[in-house]
Amino acid sequence: MAGEREHPNQDVAIRHRLAGKQQPFAIFFGCADSRVAAEIIFDRGLGDLFVVRTAGHTVDSSVLGSMEFGVGVLGIPLIVILGHDSCGAVNAAVDAMTSGDLPGGFVRDIVERVMPSVLAASKHGEVGIDQIEAEHVRQTAALVAQRSHLIADHIAAGTLGIIGATYNLRDGQAGVVTAIGIDVT
Repeated sequence: MAGEREHPNQDVAIRHRLAGKQQPFAIFFGCADSRVAAEIIFDRGLGDLFVVRTAGHTVDSSVLGSMEFGVGVLGIPLIVILGHDSCGAVNAAVDAMTSGDLPGGFVRDIVERVMPSVLAASKHGEVGIDQIEAEHVRQTAALVAQRSHLIADHIAAGTLGIIGATYNLRDGQAGVVTAIGIDVT
């Protein structure tokens, strides 16, 4: 988003209106990185986005369950998956692939969930970190569409689309890298 920000839907009246019911227009699935706050990046307010965040926007059953709630219960027609440059999870996966050393604890699970994207990027000759991050967004979008029957059914019915984009921390711009069930041209 370029230009002056409006900071919509953040006043007391909006909070009171939303106290009884939410009707977000999009699910935002992004990295837990503190520099990638959906409401700030897209200049949205309370009730606009149903936000799900994990390190490296890695997918697990809690993520899919949250998205299915958003689509199936709240009727949200759009999922936005946002990756970003300087992603610690992607960098850790690249480092692990290069060195053969995996981190310990639950960080290992995150790195292992990102590794298929690193391998896919390498298979396509994409070796730059920006290319790998974009591939991780594409892989994440495809995984969400494939693993959840509810989401796949809504995409097939034409009632849901997924947009995958990458965000540049320095210039504040997001660019689409993939779309499923929606035309962004």
